[in-house]
Amino acid sequence: MQIEQAREFILDKLKKELPECFHYHNADHAVDVYTASKRLAQSEGIGDHETQLLLTAALFHDSGFLSGQKDHESKSCDNARLYLPNFGYTRENIERICDIIMATKMPQSPHDHLGEIICDADLDYLGRNDFFVLSKKLFSELVITDSLKSEQDWDKQQIIFLKNHHYFTKTAIQLRGPVKQLHLDEIIKRTV
Repeated sequence: MQIEQAREFILDKLKKELPECFHYHNADHAVDVYTASKRLAQSEGIGDHETQLLLTAALFHDSGFLSGQKDHESKSCDNARLYLPNFGYTRENIERICDIIMATKMPQSPHDHLGEIICDADLDYLGRNDFFVLSKKLFSELVITDSLKSEQDWDKQQIIFLKNHHYFTKTAIQLRGPVKQLHLDEIIKRTV
């Protein structure tokens, strides 16, 4: 598996071909999820081969946005099946990667530890200090792609989402859970 070449290929494709309206779901987000996945895999004691599959899934998990927002996870799997054989990935590796990608479909439904890790990595920002910066990017994207009307509507959606969200891995629960709660408290406070 030539993960570095696959990484370079898909990030370049996202940077060049993704519509500009995707202020959040873009190459920066793929790198963010890759980085969070790597950190979580290390902390959770995942072996090298499994980590390579996880990191490849992280890079490709939102590449389906290249073909539009609807069913982007399935389209991301189509991209993995189309492009990853060029980088030495076997059919078995690719199907495993697709299973990991599909765990990120909302509501998140991981089947195993790698699925749990990518779900936590995909929403790592919920419990980080850059939450409000990234949240604003997502809001500006959703105004265009989902006809979101106002920041008040966005705050209401975020409150519901944050209240219902939970991290799966021990690492993310400890590392991101407390700060995520502070963000929720802050949003609730400003909507009162």
